Amino acid sequence: MTAIYEDLKNKRVFVTGGGSGIGASIVEHFCEQGSEVYFIDINEKASNKLVLECKNKNFSVPTFIKCDLLNIKDLQNTISKIIDNNGAIDVLVNNAANDERHSIDEVTEEFWNERMNINLRHYFFTVQSVKKAMIANKSGSIINIGSVSWMIGQGGMAAYTAAKSGVVGLTRSFARDLGEFDIRVNSVVPGWVMTERQVEKWLTPESEADMLKKQCLKHKLMPSDIAKTVLFFGSDASSGCTNQDYVVDKGWL
Repeated sequence: MTAIYEDLKNKRVFVTGGGSGIGASIVEHFCEQGSEVYFIDINEKASNKLVLECKNKNFSVPTFIKCDLLNIKDLQNTISKIIDNNGAIDVLVNNAANDERHSIDEVTEEFWNERMNINLRHYFFTVQSVKKAMIANKSGSIINIGSVSWMIGQGGMAAYTAAKSGVVGLTRSFARDLGEFDIRVNSVVPGWVMTERQVEKWLTPESEADMLKKQCLKHKLMPSDIAKTVLFFGSDASSGCTNQDYVVDKGWL
C-alpha cells in the first residue's frame, strides 16, 4: 500500500523519461497522490498509454509532452512554458537515462558524448530551468535518479557508470548552492530494477540467481520500490533531508 502524502496534492511535478519503466511508475505514483504531473518522453505510444491508465484508475491525469531532452533548448523551452502558464514546479524528478551495455572498444567519441548527454547533462539544465521559480517560492524538491552500477564496479557499461557517478557530484553541488533558498536536492540510487526492458533484454535464470544471492532481501526490486522512495523525497515528510544519496537496492551493496 502506498503512503498518502497530503502535501503532494496539487503539487506541480515534472518528470523526465516518464513514459515507461521507473519513470512511468514515478508518474503514476504522483498522480495517485493528486499531484499535477507533467512528464516528457520520446515514446508517444507508451506515454499515451500511461496517461490513459492513470485516467482509468481515477488518479489525477498527467500531461505528456513529447520532447527529446538531448535538445537542451527544447527541453528548457518546455519547462519555461509550464512555469509561465501554470506556476513554479514544486518537484523535479530527473529520471531519463539509457543503460545500454557496451564494450570499451566499441565506444566512439560520438557514442561517449551521447551517453553523457542522456545520462547526466540534462540533469543540470532542468535544474537551471526550475530554480528561479523555486527560489521565488522559497521551496522545492529536486530528485535525481542515480544507479548503484558504478558503486559495485559493474563492467560492460563504462559510459553509463561514469555518467551515473556524476549524478552524485551534481546532487551535492546543487544541494549546497540551493539550500539557502529551502530547496532540497537528493538522489535516489536504484539497484537492478525489474522494468519490462530489463527483463526482456538482460534477465536470465543465472543473472537472477546471482542477483538474489547478493541481495539481503531475496525478491526482485520493482519500479514501485523506487517510486515510493521518490514520493518521500518529494514530500514534506523529508523536510530535513538534502544532499543525500539514498540507495534502494534490496541490500545489494
